[in-house]
Amino acid sequence: MGSFVVLEGLDGAGTTTQAARLTERLEAAGHVVLRTAEPTGGPIGRLLRTTLQGGDGAADRASLPWLFAADRADHLARTVEPALAAGRWVVSDRYVPSSLAYQSLDRPLDLVDGLNRWFRLPDLTVFVHAPVEVCLARIAARGEAVELFEERETLTRIAAAYEVVLPLLEARGARVARVDGTRSVDEVAARIWQVVTAP
Repeated sequence: MGSFVVLEGLDGAGTTTQAARLTERLEAAGHVVLRTAEPTGGPIGRLLRTTLQGGDGAADRASLPWLFAADRADHLARTVEPALAAGRWVVSDRYVPSSLAYQSLDRPLDLVDGLNRWFRLPDLTVFVHAPVEVCLARIAARGEAVELFEERETLTRIAAAYEVVLPLLEARGARVARVDGTRSVDEVAARIWQVVTAP
């Protein structure tokens, strides 16, 4: 039977790398796995990525909570739910916690939460914790253009928001595991595997 696992953390925490590592290990263990991410590659997700990168045709930042919720609804209906129904594992790089932490910087948390609280809970959310300075160093090492939320002050506020958001979700029954993201890629991957395979 499939399971829905979400990787969460600040930009630069390593969620994308760890989602790929987890997918590889699950496949090696004989599971059929769908690796996905939010924003998605769908029509709304493409608009979101353009907005986050500040490209031509970007939407106004004020619209982000609604766009992310719409992209998530489409993602669940088109991708996640069919995969789970077929018995596949789904590993997603970001989900509801990202919306609550990031979009509540500009809009009241209650508003963002109201748009997202009825989406299904994952079977497990793994929060890859890394301090802001570590994340900024990793972002700089990429040598790519900095996206909308990848500034020190913003990441600091997002880190504080996660400390509100994760307990809120846990109180609703979400299973959240926190993993030290400052260790090597292999060490973090090994710890995530322990958490995912724990009884």
